[in-house]
Amino acid sequence: MGGGDVSKEMGTCSLAYRRGDHKLRKFVTARSAKFLLLACIAFALITLACRSSRPYFNSSIAVADQISRSRKGYTLLMNTWKRYDLLKKSVSHYASCSRLDSIHIVWSEPNPPSESLKKYLEKVVKKRARDGHEVELRFDVNKEDSLNNRFKEIKDLKTDAVFSIDDDIIFPCHTVDFAFNVWESAQETMVGFVPRVHWPEQSNGKADYYTYSGWWSVWWSGTYSMVLSKAAFFHKKYLSLYTNNMPASIREFTTKNRNCEDIAMSFLIANATNTPPIWVKGKIYEIGSTGISSIGGHTEKRTHCVNRFVAEFGRMPLVYTSMKAVDSRSLWFW
Repeated sequence: MGGGDVSKEMGTCSLAYRRGDHKLRKFVTARSAKFLLLACIAFALITLACRSSRPYFNSSIAVADQISRSRKGYTLLMNTWKRYDLLKKSVSHYASCSRLDSIHIVWSEPNPPSESLKKYLEKVVKKRARDGHEVELRFDVNKEDSLNNRFKEIKDLKTDAVFSIDDDIIFPCHTVDFAFNVWESAQETMVGFVPRVHWPEQSNGKADYYTYSGWWSVWWSGTYSMVLSKAAFFHKKYLSLYTNNMPASIREFTTKNRNCEDIAMSFLIANATNTPPIWVKGKIYEIGSTGISSIGGHTEKRTHCVNRFVAEFGRMPLVYTSMKAVDSRSLWFW
């Protein structure tokens, strides 16, 4: 056999080998992809089946709920203003929460609550209370219409924990209970569902000037320095501190401008503790119409409040944080 024939035969074999190797790789790759896909599907089905019927998951929730009921509860402090349908819905919902001890309705309207309204709410609270638990209902009637009324001292509160809420916001009871558990581990600070943040402004030669930013800034940066009192837990002692130790000029400012009492409370607690608040993740159901945050110039007004309060306190007490409390019992992976 000549040299040329040998070279030709070797080239033919080499080409056949490469073709065979290429087919083998395609076969192996296809088999691997199919196996991986089937494995993922099987894992998803097993996870779903276990999640729907796992006794430990359900029993762990039951145990946690039992422990929760054995502890001292909280007071619901609800701010309202001429929205009786919303008030009825909110009271009816929260009355069924297992750790609720009492409901205080902050009433600042010119006329006192009607007897029909009081009787209706008393009946609802008695009917909705769980396991025969008696929930106290009280109207805290104020002579003056002021946003400061929502933080007026209540001297005979039976609980240390206060859950401040607006009448148009609903959270599931298990979410509120979880937030209460978080607060019990950090009773000196505010624990709430609505985070906000302030940022230092260095432009235009402004020293010690800050801007107030809303949810999208918190979402983008992963940082916050306040939780709004429209849905937050705090210790009852801060009601006394707000009433008796908050600078009178700040309380007068919030009354006159009908805004920023929540920022003032955040300043007060941060100034007393030098600690940040804690944001709890929870689904918010807003059952009312849009509030003052939808009005033009809202951010500018809040920015003015922040800087006014910095001047009053003599420093910026708010503390940044990136921590978020999440109930792992309701998550697939954590």
